[in-house]
Amino acid sequence: MSNVPVSAFLALALILFCIGLYGALSKRNTVIVLISIELMLNAVNINLVTFSKYGPAPSINGQIFALFAIAIAAAEAAIGLAILIALYNNRKTVNIDEMDQLKH
Repeated sequence: MSNVPVSAFLALALILFCIGLYGALSKRNTVIVLISIELMLNAVNINLVTFSKYGPAPSINGQIFALFAIAIAAAEAAIGLAILIALYNNRKTVNIDEMDQLKH
């Protein structure tokens, strides 16, 4: 059994989520925004596993939800990158500000 307190896991998740939120809201590069969203999803997974292990009624449910979240994040990354490649082929840029119209 580890001696790491619950607050350390929650603080790590908070830091990761804040970094991801800052990146998603302030950056203009689409790849950075996708990476920031992945950071936010990883912070949620840390919270799910932490409360699954140290919660008032420890069970495996949080870990199962975390596995589903990882699968959804993988699908989101694949679809997001496919859309980004298609937009880059049309616009020759990955800047979010220049992707505001459907046709060029």
